[in-house]
Amino acid sequence: MEILGVDIGGSGIKGAPVDTSTGTLVTSRFRIPTPAQSKPKPIARVVRQIVDHFEWEGPVGIGYPGVVQNGFTRTATNLHNKWIDLDASGLFSEQIGLPVTLINDADAAGIAEMAFGAGKSEPGTVIVVTVGTGIGTAVFSHGVLVPNTELGQMDLRGKRAEVRTSDAARQQEKLSWKKWATRFDEYLGMLEMLFAPDLFIVGGGVCKKADRFIPYLTVNARVVPARLSNEAGIIGAAMVALP
Repeated sequence: MEILGVDIGGSGIKGAPVDTSTGTLVTSRFRIPTPAQSKPKPIARVVRQIVDHFEWEGPVGIGYPGVVQNGFTRTATNLHNKWIDLDASGLFSEQIGLPVTLINDADAAGIAEMAFGAGKSEPGTVIVVTVGTGIGTAVFSHGVLVPNTELGQMDLRGKRAEVRTSDAARQQEKLSWKKWATRFDEYLGMLEMLFAPDLFIVGGGVCKKADRFIPYLTVNARVVPARLSNEAGIIGAAMVALP
């Protein structure tokens, strides 16, 4: 079945129709920059633009960069604080006039990777880490998701981990890949201490440069790049919107 998946990010909002039986995009994705103040209504209007671009009629799955509970967005670390405790599913449904399913964006990416990507048929504990404007995480135990882990918000050296180890931090501080890998390795080491995963899957924009940082990592768990790259969030969002 084809479902429209939308991935809301700190710098861009992207979407595409997805064949949920194969985990592939039906057409090229369409991307619009995230509105500057990232308030709910402007972002909902951007989602409407994506729906209109594809002339879409049917269910829509949306990945949101924060905690999502029963359609309400509970946190807004990299977005405007008006998202906190908002009935976001209601807002999007009203804006686009279609049924909406909302999920944490990293959870969406993780679901896609576990079904069609690097986590397929992987037993044990798997942690998907999405690295971009911030850091998102999705934790799976024997294929079962533990939702809304948001482990990028943990304290690392007196700061939120994502402040030190996101791709945005790498670019802003003009860190070499080796220098950034040292920070990322420390972060993965903290996750390893807490969860003892068998596998880390690294997604987001950095996964395309995996050869530049994975060789410097020292954690015991295997570390592999996401196979679905930046499309994972779109695919997973579509998957959870299946009627």
